[in-house]
Amino acid sequence: MQNIQVNSEIGRLEGVILHTPGQEVEKMTPENAERALYSDILNLSVASDEYRQFKGILSQHCQTYEVKDLLSDILAFDKVRDQLLKTICQLEGVPELTPFLLSLDHREAARQLIEGVEIRRDNLTKYLSNERYSLSPLHNFLFTRDASMSLYNKVLIGKMASNVRDRESLIMDSIFRHHPAFMAETLNPAKTADPKLQREIRIEGGDVLIAREDVLVIGTGIRTSTQGIDFIIDAIKAEKSGTHHILVQELPETPESFIHLDMVFTFIDRDTCMVYEPLIKQHNRFRTIHITIDNGKVKSINTEPNLLMALNTLGFNLKAVGCGGDDSWHQEREQWHSGANFLAIAPGVVIGYERNVYTIDALNKAGFGVIKSKDILEKKLDIPQQKTVITIAGAELARGGGGARCMSMPVKRSGVDW
Repeated sequence: MQNIQVNSEIGRLEGVILHTPGQEVEKMTPENAERALYSDILNLSVASDEYRQFKGILSQHCQTYEVKDLLSDILAFDKVRDQLLKTICQLEGVPELTPFLLSLDHREAARQLIEGVEIRRDNLTKYLSNERYSLSPLHNFLFTRDASMSLYNKVLIGKMASNVRDRESLIMDSIFRHHPAFMAETLNPAKTADPKLQREIRIEGGDVLIAREDVLVIGTGIRTSTQGIDFIIDAIKAEKSGTHHILVQELPETPESFIHLDMVFTFIDRDTCMVYEPLIKQHNRFRTIHITIDNGKVKSINTEPNLLMALNTLGFNLKAVGCGGDDSWHQEREQWHSGANFLAIAPGVVIGYERNVYTIDALNKAGFGVIKSKDILEKKLDIPQQKTVITIAGAELARGGGGARCMSMPVKRSGVDW
C-alpha cells in the first residue's frame, strides 16, 4: 500500500498513474471530435508508438500504474462494482444499462467503461438514434492529470468543466477510495462542497501546480473556476496548519491551447521554470493574485506584477526558459503543441516533446543536456542524474492537446532539498 505524498512538481518521481491510449482513440470521428474536446482525430498506431516511449522512460524510473488495471481490480469487489456502475449509468441517463454492465466480468466491464458501450438498438428510439454509444468512449483519459491530482498527502478529485469527462472523475474517486494499492484521503467537491456552489465549481489537474510544501500555483480560466479555487482554499483553511500561499494566474479563454496553466508554465528544476513569455512575463491584462492563508484564516489577498515575481518574493529565485525560444512566431507555434508542458521526474530531469525544437534548444542553452528517449530505451544511455531534457516523439500525441505533464498523475514524489 502506497501513501500518497506529493509536495512539489520536481521531487524525484516514485509512483505515477498513466492510461495508455486504446481503442477509445480510434472511436473518435471528425463529427464527434469537438464534443470530445479535441480539434483533430488521432491515429492510434502512431500515438501508441509515441506513448510507449513516454511510458518506457517512466517505467525505468519509478512505479507505474495503469488506470484500466486499477479499475478492473476494484470492479472485482461486488459492492464497489454495484455502486460505481449504478452511479455512472444514473448520471449519464442510461439506468437501463446497469444490468448489462453488472453481467460482465470485471475486466470486460473496465474495458467498456473506458472504450465505450455500444447502443443496443432494441427499440424504435434507439434504432433511429444517430448515436453509436450509450456510454461514450473516454477519449481524454490518457490525460490522467485532470480527473484527480495529488495534493500533498491527499487526492483532490477533479470537478470537470465538461460533463463528457465526469466519468473519469467517478472512476478515479472510486480507485482511490477502494484500491488496496493506495492509502489516501480524497477531497471531492462533487460530494463535499456546498450543494449551492457545486454547479459553479470546476477544478482540473492541469491548472494545479504544487510549487513547495507551502505554495500552490493555480490557473483560473475555462477549466478551473474561482469557485473551484475557493474550494481548495477552504480545504487548506480546514487544516489550520501554518502559513500557506496560493498564487492564482488568470488565463485567456482562447486559444484552446491555453486551457490549463501547465500549457504556459511548468516547474523543471529548483531554480528553473518553463514559461510561455507573452502570458507569464510580458505586460497583459491577466492578473496574478497572491492569497496568504495563516492558521486557518485568509490573511491577505493581493495582486502581484506577474507570476515569476510573485514566486521569487517567496524565495524561489527562478530563471525562466522561454517556450519556443526568443522568436514570437516560434513561441506561438510550439506552445500550441505543448511546448511548455514538461514533466519533471527529478529536479532538473524532465520529459517533453522532441518536435518543439526551439524550446529544446532554449533548454540546452540554459544548461540542460538533451537525450532522446530511444537511446535510453535501447540501453545506449542511462537516465541522467543531472540537468537533462529527455525527448519523446510527439507528432501524433501533441495533436491531442497535451504533453508529458498532462499524461501523468504522480502519486508519490520524494522530498526536495531546497
